[in-house]
Amino acid sequence: MNKWMAVACDEALKGMGANEGGPFGAAIVREGKLIATAHNEVLGTNDPTAHAEINAIRKASEKLATNDLSECVLYTTCYPCPMCMGAIFWARIPTVYYASSMEDADSGGFDDKKFYTLIAHPETAIEIQMLDAEEGKRLFTQWCEKEDKQLY
Repeated sequence: MNKWMAVACDEALKGMGANEGGPFGAAIVREGKLIATAHNEVLGTNDPTAHAEINAIRKASEKLATNDLSECVLYTTCYPCPMCMGAIFWARIPTVYYASSMEDADSGGFDDKKFYTLIAHPETAIEIQMLDAEEGKRLFTQWCEKEDKQLY
């Protein structure tokens, strides 16, 4: 087993053993050095966003004092859910290795596969409507005019 995937698996076991969440662990590595590890803490924190990948990204960003993790590699025990995939994109992580598939998560009772389908048509699952579009446009106009803005 890859040594970094073993670290991610150990994290998953740690979280499962503490009943903090499901079989999900993650490790972030940069230049061959371990930067952060985390496991799923959804049950332990009552936070539906406390997935292993999200927690690891938060820790790595804090440790490296940057939101740009483009020099890092993520090892995760399962194919990332849509929320985590979005966080991976925002963190600019270029390489992800995973051990379990969406089908494995589905067989374990997790909705990852279902959510990937719903992303294409969110209106089938939730009410989503535009409201106050002019105010929204004003915010972006102000952003575009802001001289000291920092893109991320």
